[in-house]
Amino acid sequence: MNREQMIESVRSQMPEKRWRHTEGVMATAVTLAERYGEDPAKAELAAILHDVAKYWPTSRMEQIIVEQHMPKELLLYDKELWHAPVGAWAAEHDYGVTDAEVLDAIRYHTSGRRQMTKLDKIVCLADYMEPGREFPGVDRIRELSEQSLDKALLAGFDSTIGFLLEKGRRIFPLTVEARNGLIEEINEGG
Repeated sequence: MNREQMIESVRSQMPEKRWRHTEGVMATAVTLAERYGEDPAKAELAAILHDVAKYWPTSRMEQIIVEQHMPKELLLYDKELWHAPVGAWAAEHDYGVTDAEVLDAIRYHTSGRRQMTKLDKIVCLADYMEPGREFPGVDRIRELSEQSLDKALLAGFDSTIGFLLEKGRRIFPLTVEARNGLIEEINEGG
């Protein structure tokens, strides 16, 4: 499947508004990859596929999580998290993506994880700050992204965690680990 066929396939699985978000993530991921020395083609591929499962029925995502032996604790948390690991599975099985870094960037684009790769960080941050995103603090994240990938992503996780705390919702452990890992990396870097 070539790039255009992949784009049309992914686009057909989501509302037009979500596709515009995906286009924004694609452009932002490429910009960040060029800025921070990552492969822009890998960043774009992960961005194209990052939300491929976002609008799949919940029952289908749950079935894949169980059948593919993904961490069952996922099912205890917000369904918004499910599309990321299921999307990585779809990228591999439906679109033939074999690059482990690309698959991980899709898998962890909502939760993050400890010791995120540069590609993980770029796709996650692009998802936070693409031009269509509007939430309190997004402009600060965009500003930080010009100086530090880690500090911008930390601000993104802080925004998500703050939102979840405000709503009284549970925080997925990988997100807390990702945030703590970023703080360690920032402190080690001076």
